[in-house]
Amino acid sequence: MLNRRTLLTATAGALAAPAVARAQETPGVTASEIRIGNTMPYSGPASAYGSIGRSHQHFFRMINDQGGIAGRKINFITYDDGYSPPKTVEQTRRLVEQDKVAFLFNPLGTASNSAILRYVNQRKVPHLFLSTGADKWGNYQDTPWTIGWQPSYRTEAQIYMKHMLEQRPNAKLALLYQNDDFGKDYVTGVRDILGSRFDSIVRTVSHEATDPTIDSQVVSLQSSGADVLLTATTPKFAAQTIRRVADVGWKPLHYLTNVSISVGTVMEPAGPERGIGIITSAYLKDPTDPGWANDAGMNQWRAFMQKYIPDGDMKDGSFPFAFGVASTLMQVLKQCEGNFSRESIMRQAANIKALEVPTLLPGILVNTAPDNFHPIRHMQLQKWSGTTWERFGGVIEGAKV
Repeated sequence: MLNRRTLLTATAGALAAPAVARAQETPGVTASEIRIGNTMPYSGPASAYGSIGRSHQHFFRMINDQGGIAGRKINFITYDDGYSPPKTVEQTRRLVEQDKVAFLFNPLGTASNSAILRYVNQRKVPHLFLSTGADKWGNYQDTPWTIGWQPSYRTEAQIYMKHMLEQRPNAKLALLYQNDDFGKDYVTGVRDILGSRFDSIVRTVSHEATDPTIDSQVVSLQSSGADVLLTATTPKFAAQTIRRVADVGWKPLHYLTNVSISVGTVMEPAGPERGIGIITSAYLKDPTDPGWANDAGMNQWRAFMQKYIPDGDMKDGSFPFAFGVASTLMQVLKQCEGNFSRESIMRQAANIKALEVPTLLPGILVNTAPDNFHPIRHMQLQKWSGTTWERFGGVIEGAKV
C-alpha cells in the first residue's frame, strides 16, 4: 500500500456550504472538499497498525455517504511511511507542500511524530489526535499545533501509583523501563505521585531495545526487596519479564504497560498461568469482551464494520481505536460550523467538552481546553485471570501536573 491516496466522494444530499474564506486562509479547503493528511505504517515492522489507516479511509467514505461535512466531501490522503521517521518527514512535507492538506490527522508512532513536530508547528499545520501515547503531545505551550488523543504513558503510570498506594501504602517499588521516551514517561509518572518518596522506595533499572534479554535486570530488581513491580517495555521484553519473574519465584504485585498486554504476543508466549494477577489498564472497549455484545456504541462500530470493512478482523483492537479517534475528529469539524481555517480547526480541537465516544469505556469522556491537550485522562484497571483481562473498580484519573 505504498503512497496510497484515497479520494472519497460526497453524495448529493449534503448541506449547503457556507461562504469560503480566501484560499490563503483556508489551505486544503474549497467549496466542495476538505483535504486531510495522514501517514501510517502500511509496510515495515509496524505494518499491523495499517488497519488504523484502513479504517479511517472507510470511515470518511461513510461520512461522505451521509452527506459530508458542511457541504464538503472529505478527501483523505494517507501515505505509507514504513514506520521510518525519515520517510515520515518526506511524506509529511508532500502532504503539506504538494497536496496542501488542511491538517494532519492521527499519524502513527512516537519517533515518526517526533521527527515532524518542529516542522508542523513552524508551518502552523494542525497536527491532530496522534496515534501514540507519549506525554509530550500535551505540551500546548511549546507545540500549540500538536495534540494527542489516547492517555499518555505518564498518566498511565500515575494511575498505577494511585492504585498501589491504596493497596500497599508502604510498598517498595521496582521499576523496569525501556531506555527511551516511551519508558521514561513511566518514570516521570511514578515520580509525579510519589514525590519526595521516590528516591527512598523506588529502584529503577532500564534496558535498551536492542538488548537480547532482560533476565539480569529482573534479578537485580528482585534483590532490591521490592514487593511491587512496574514493567514499562515493549511486548517481547514484557513476555520475558513475566517468565523470568515466575522462574525466580518472585511474587510482586505486578503492573504492566497497556501497550504490551496482547494475549497472542505477550500473555500466551509468557505462559498464561505465569501472568495471573497482573494489573494493567484500559480506556477502549475490547471487541473480544462478551460484555459488549449488546452495547449501543459497539453495535454502532460493528454496523460500520459490516457495511464498510466486511473482511476486517473483528478481534483487531485497532479498528475500535480508529473509530473512536475519527469520531472525535468529526466532533471538532462539526464545532467549526463551516469555518475550516487552520486556526479555527485548532481552536475547536482544544474545546471539546465531555464528549462520549462509542468505543470508549463507560465514564471515560474526551475533554480538551486551551491548557489541556491530553483529551483522555481516565482509565480503568483490569487484571489477568489466566485466560482474559477482567476490568475492576471505577475509572481513575491521572494527576494534573
